[in-house]
Amino acid sequence: MSDDKPRGLLRREFVKTVSAAALAGPLIYTSKKARAQGKKTLKIMQWKHFVPDYDKWFDDVFVKKWGEKHDTEVIVDHIVNTELNTRAAAEVSAKKGHDLFMFLSPPAAFEQQTIDMTHVVQEVEKKHGKMVDLAHKSTFNPKTKRYFAFSDSYVPDPGNYHKTWWAEAGYPKGPDTWDDLRKGAKKIRDKNGHPCGLGLSQELDTSMALRALLWSFGGAEQDEAGKVTINSKETIEALKYIKALYSESETAEVFTWDPSSNNRAMLAGQVSFVQNAISVARTAEKDKNPIASKIGICKALKGPVRRIAAEHVMDCYVTWNFSENKEGAQQFLIDYIDSFHDGFNAGRFYNFPCFEKTVPDLKKAIANDPGVDPADKYNVLSDVLEWSTNVGYPGYASAGIDEAFRTFVLPTAFAKVARGDETPENAAKALETEYKRVFARWK
Repeated sequence: MSDDKPRGLLRREFVKTVSAAALAGPLIYTSKKARAQGKKTLKIMQWKHFVPDYDKWFDDVFVKKWGEKHDTEVIVDHIVNTELNTRAAAEVSAKKGHDLFMFLSPPAAFEQQTIDMTHVVQEVEKKHGKMVDLAHKSTFNPKTKRYFAFSDSYVPDPGNYHKTWWAEAGYPKGPDTWDDLRKGAKKIRDKNGHPCGLGLSQELDTSMALRALLWSFGGAEQDEAGKVTINSKETIEALKYIKALYSESETAEVFTWDPSSNNRAMLAGQVSFVQNAISVARTAEKDKNPIASKIGICKALKGPVRRIAAEHVMDCYVTWNFSENKEGAQQFLIDYIDSFHDGFNAGRFYNFPCFEKTVPDLKKAIANDPGVDPADKYNVLSDVLEWSTNVGYPGYASAGIDEAFRTFVLPTAFAKVARGDETPENAAKALETEYKRVFARWK
């Protein structure tokens, strides 16, 4: 890729940039009021949170107070999660946009367009101790020795299952292993027709779930040093598993799902299991949906090699090197972590802290959640760091990993095998070829 093009922007994203920018409106937000008063402006872009109360706290409480304290007009824009990458590409192409931009997965491919967040990390760690390892590996480049992003939180990715159906299938606490999932989901499908809801499409939830499956079977996209290792017998076994699970327990809808499809399917009582954040259960509770009491939460499923899952989403803030308020953006993040505990509560335990000392009572809080039946429903998340890891495991979230993630290399291969369009062995070889091609671009 030539130097006059922004690295990290994939060809398909360039095609989308013009239309995305037109739909999103101006890339720079000006304020006559702020200019007239001589105020500074801080522009923030982030997703529309799955738990609306979090956005209310962030926008109307924290941001308001911070802006008043720092004599800054803070403008927060929210867009749906599927538009974040395209919007980021548009801002980089125009070299104009927000001072803070939040991604839901490690944006390593954008490193050359970001400032180093090491200062922010150091200031926060002085107050709140070391960040968790999965946050470090999601935002740090060991080759350039810089933090290309800053992560405040991650979201666990447990299983959500229909308690009644799984109890009838002989699993009163839901599936504990991938073998349990296959056997139990088949029993449920055979008995009442309700399929398993593990996605096989080009979207975030599928990307996370399939990585959990791959790692649990002992496979990986790369090793600790960043060498491609995807073509292995362990990967082939994971591909064989997904073909069996699909043929025995799923329906074709999973090939076209978007990130909220599994939420909707579970809340409608259509599927027996989904791998997703607790937004599924929290939505049912908020809406007083009768199915709330029927949704159980289980840990990441254990495979033949290990129990492991990717974080469901990884909040990663970047400040562009063309930002108009770099200093304010960094200070905002430092101060935000001081108030993270309030955000944790507002988000109903959705976002877990990357700096554990900010929520010292986390285990106590999730062990006894008032208004939830049972009150310890979410207690299975108490040891979440023992089975959660970063995209790019066992290595770092590199630019090559980022590109492969955003172009859905892994879900595409698994879907082909599930449909019978490709054999597991050929799919593993094709994956190796594609990963090596992608990684070579970022050497």
